[in-house]
Amino acid sequence: MEYKDYYKTLGVSKNATQDEIKKAYRKLAIKYHPDKNKGDKAKEEKFKEISEAYEVLGDPEKRKKYDKLGANWKQYENFQRGGGQASDFDWSEFFGGAGAQGGQGGGTYTFEGDPSDFSEFFRNIFGGGFGGGGYSRGGYSRGGYGSGYRSAPRKGQDYVSEMTITFDEAYHGTTRIINLDGKKLRIKLKPGTRDGQKIKLAGKGGPGINGGPAGDLILTIKVLPDPRFKREGNDLYAELPIDVPTAVLGGKVPVYTPDGKTVKLNIPAGTSCGKKLRLKGKGMPVYENPGQHGDLYVTTKIVVPQTLTKEQRELYEKLKQIS
Repeated sequence: MEYKDYYKTLGVSKNATQDEIKKAYRKLAIKYHPDKNKGDKAKEEKFKEISEAYEVLGDPEKRKKYDKLGANWKQYENFQRGGGQASDFDWSEFFGGAGAQGGQGGGTYTFEGDPSDFSEFFRNIFGGGFGGGGYSRGGYSRGGYGSGYRSAPRKGQDYVSEMTITFDEAYHGTTRIINLDGKKLRIKLKPGTRDGQKIKLAGKGGPGINGGPAGDLILTIKVLPDPRFKREGNDLYAELPIDVPTAVLGGKVPVYTPDGKTVKLNIPAGTSCGKKLRLKGKGMPVYENPGQHGDLYVTTKIVVPQTLTKEQRELYEKLKQIS
């Protein structure tokens, strides 16, 4: 039985991360998928090899067992051919609890692919080996020896990505064009989109298996921070600088709102630093109902003049004397 080098099949190193393995598989699967290469038997076989490799390396537990098996392959091969004992290597890890002498069934290995498409190497190692164990998952199952295979359509792989937008785009909503597998895809975000929000685009992921539906594209939205506003839920918070005379006597102060407009806010006489004032309905649009808005809260910050004219100084001196 030929040893399968799954790392070589996916074109990655033995130290590759799970993310690197996933990316390599995705790239090759798109290239060799039967739907894009109808009638090409060579590419169809290549696709099966890629799927088998990812079935093992894409699963941390199977990968761990496969890596350990690789270092002891010659022992296993000799034992399988009747060439002696398997030394002190514990083969029960691979055969669902069956000992090296075999015959004691056990263990169930889970997998995603159709076992009828996998090699003798895979079926022997992960399909029960000496112990005749079984494996099942993802619409496919195989019991012990003598059982048949059952296949079913499977959903394609979900794609996961991030999209970064500005605060203004989150407020007003935006449309972006992204490239996905060489195709342009229009993404429309509604007003009120939140930082960390996940958007699912059904059917925009990997192609389905055996006629199954395509996977989904899951986008995580990252909203860049804005120096003017801090968001909490649908409410916004900002600082409002006011001068000393306005804080003492009161007056109207212009406030910039996130919709790009300016409103006049009444400052009561005797307003102290840190006072919070509310502008109702001037916050973020509610994502589920963009016709509604949160509130805008402004906190007063009294600005002390750093330079004074002669007249201003005289007036402040007189005020100081009176006080």
